[in-house]
Amino acid sequence: MAAQRRMLMQSVCMNCLLLPLRDNFVVTNGLFTSGSIYRQLYDLLEGVLTHLHVLCLEQHQSWTDDLPSCQMCGVGTAPNCVYSPDSKGSQAHPMEDGHLRFRGEDGCFLYGVFNGYDGSRVANFAAQRLTAELLLGQLNSSHTDKDVHRILTQAFDVVERSFFETIDDALAEKALLSSHKENVSFHQLSPQNQKVQERLKDLEQEVSGGATAVVALILDNKLYIANVGTNRALLCKSSVDGQNQVLQIGRPHSTDNEDELQRLAALGVDAARVRQAGQIAGQSSVRRLGDYRVKFNYSEIDLLSAAKSRPIIAEPEIHGSQSLEGVTGFLLLMSEGLINALESAHGPEQVNQEIVAMVAAELAQQTNLEAVAQSVVERVKRLHHDVYVSGRQRAPYCSRHEDMTLLIRTLNYPLPRDKQTLTLPPGGRIYPVSVPYSNSQSTSKTSVTLSLVMPSQNTLTNGTNTASTLEEGTPTPSQSPTATLQSTNNQTQSSSSSSGDGGLFQSQRGNQVAQPDETGRVPPYVDFSQFYRLWGSDHSDSQSTQGGLGPQ
Repeated sequence: MAAQRRMLMQSVCMNCLLLPLRDNFVVTNGLFTSGSIYRQLYDLLEGVLTHLHVLCLEQHQSWTDDLPSCQMCGVGTAPNCVYSPDSKGSQAHPMEDGHLRFRGEDGCFLYGVFNGYDGSRVANFAAQRLTAELLLGQLNSSHTDKDVHRILTQAFDVVERSFFETIDDALAEKALLSSHKENVSFHQLSPQNQKVQERLKDLEQEVSGGATAVVALILDNKLYIANVGTNRALLCKSSVDGQNQVLQIGRPHSTDNEDELQRLAALGVDAARVRQAGQIAGQSSVRRLGDYRVKFNYSEIDLLSAAKSRPIIAEPEIHGSQSLEGVTGFLLLMSEGLINALESAHGPEQVNQEIVAMVAAELAQQTNLEAVAQSVVERVKRLHHDVYVSGRQRAPYCSRHEDMTLLIRTLNYPLPRDKQTLTLPPGGRIYPVSVPYSNSQSTSKTSVTLSLVMPSQNTLTNGTNTASTLEEGTPTPSQSPTATLQSTNNQTQSSSSSSGDGGLFQSQRGNQVAQPDETGRVPPYVDFSQFYRLWGSDHSDSQSTQGGLGPQ
């Protein structure tokens, strides 16, 4: 098996040697012209490569199996979920997200998160093929930023074209059966007609679907981000002035992206209608991999019918390079499902800050990056569910969520095994805390989050806006990570420090065994009075109408 995979990799490398010739058919010697023997050889090699890839997929092998996985990375996932009226969740379809995390040669690392839809075929294909197009000798430290941008763009183009080549036969059969069905009268219930209908359904499932992608490349300690669609990349780092900054790299290619709307308008598409619709063929992204319907049949789609050329593209928007020399922090790649779940629960205003606070909290307590990423995903899933069952203002937005994927890549970030042992407060793990919104206040202005300090000691910011204020001091052997509870209400703010004695939530019972009272109930063993006092000071106006302290 390993020998077969090595043969496939060698074939990929042969293909990659010809990549620079693909877009320019005339090279120095003038021999590689359209229709020449060299061009025919290129097309033949690419066709063989694609068929080998299909064979590999059918045998459940990956031509990237021999590549080493990056150990400075963790991935967490959660499948989609639809809640019933009794708050029980069920999975609507199989998991469609994909990811990659590989370590190449010469200080080259490749990471990616792929948000598939209408099946996982495109996401899986892209994760495998993109790796083969980038980590088998195509990149080295001598390449300039312009070279890297060109290679990344070419890789995405090859992935797109290669995927469509794998479904050529299915598309041809589908067209033939559809044409035959229109020209020949079958009785609706005849066995022959039923077989044709079943085959058409199978073919549609085989060829449909697409994916969005966010890919991070680290080469020679420089970061490049390539984005196609609505996933997200965040870089959290300590800046030279001592502050911890959260940087969102790039904007999603969605129907409210002004640059993308201008691009569509230049092609003749009514941008105002696109913005109002919010989706094109069921998706909010205007850049996608695969999805033959919007790529080849866009003239049949109302919103896109006026386009002069293909409006939905797979060309990546590339950012970088950004030097990682001396950077301490972490890189996050998130699927659209994870972002949307948190936005549905808490609103879009502080999603970046909230997810970074959750990651920092888990990194402060866990020694395994896989566990860190999974814990954060489970946290978001739990928050989303809790908002739904609460029946509060944002509950209608949380009746379901899509597949969620989070990839964390640390950058010189010390995990607990690299630090002195931290003393946990009673109750063990510290989680970021999110408090439900008050029904009497605007959800666009009010949220409460608990954020833990990063390795350095200062303020977490996003651009010029402060995300959360952190109490001074890094955790010591006798002290848990310092935390701040800060309301983003425009009128009032309050903060509290969580220290090694239990801080905000102190145990009244300690290590004593709980004993039921005369009614058979176990008395509460956590004192929330300080929390409710803080909540009351922030929500004094609303409490007068609701009565009592604490969220109603």
